[in-house]
Amino acid sequence: MSKKTNLIAFQGEPGAYSHQACRDACPAMEALPCRTFEDVIEAVRSGQADLAMLPVENSTYGRVADIHHLLPESGLHIIDEAFVRVHISLLAVPGTPLAEITDAMSHTVLLGQCRNFLREHAIRGITGADTAGSAKIVAEEGQRHIAALAAPLAGEIYGLESLADGIEDRQNNTTRFLIMSREPDYTRRPNRAGENGMLTSFVFRVRNIPAALYKAMGGFATNGVNMTKLESYMIDGVFTATQFYADIEGHPDDPAVGRALDELTYFTSMTKVLGVYPADPLRAEQLRAQQI
Repeated sequence: MSKKTNLIAFQGEPGAYSHQACRDACPAMEALPCRTFEDVIEAVRSGQADLAMLPVENSTYGRVADIHHLLPESGLHIIDEAFVRVHISLLAVPGTPLAEITDAMSHTVLLGQCRNFLREHAIRGITGADTAGSAKIVAEEGQRHIAALAAPLAGEIYGLESLADGIEDRQNNTTRFLIMSREPDYTRRPNRAGENGMLTSFVFRVRNIPAALYKAMGGFATNGVNMTKLESYMIDGVFTATQFYADIEGHPDDPAVGRALDELTYFTSMTKVLGVYPADPLRAEQLRAQQI
């Protein structure tokens, strides 16, 4: 058995939103920065870290590229999810007034999330490799006219001063993360807020028969199982090989879920459960926001 490290691995520089997710969801653990998503997964597989924090989708920009390809072959299991609100701060060298800022550096996605603020203050966006990395560069170079757009945590880590907080155009912008472990955990357990409600995530490939996907999904409808996500993506670099990723509400031991999964198996050539875990407390809030 691997020795516990009390480390949770994430992709990016210290101060990244993935780092914030580690702090929010696992405050008792030390965060381990990694260069790539593959490095995060390998850190857990090798025993260097106990858990992995991986972003899978953003409420504004959709799914994170490559993650769905990595999850099934990672050898890891989803044991929890974490929703993190994307709060953007304008971070500058201490003592710099807002009026002196002419340029703001960040990842291109974050630049697109605060266009209104940048336009209002006549600040030009500069594309950086990532959010926390941009904050690190601003701190190291010390140019007063250049600021960074990043999480408040990045300002704390790199000694930058926040000139404006919460400047994102969409106040409900949220990124969903999956927490993964070497061992699965199928126990029924409450989420961090003490609320009940389990989710099951799995991937599958349908058999090569007419209406296979329609028939495979029919079991969830007839058994009253709510499917919260269904996404397709190509595998093996060919257009004819398609794999599906799905999230459903419930536990495999629930009679309705069990019947639906049995029916799914009949119409698929491969089905693999990736994890069974509690729903994040913010999930219901996000759903309500989408319905408004």
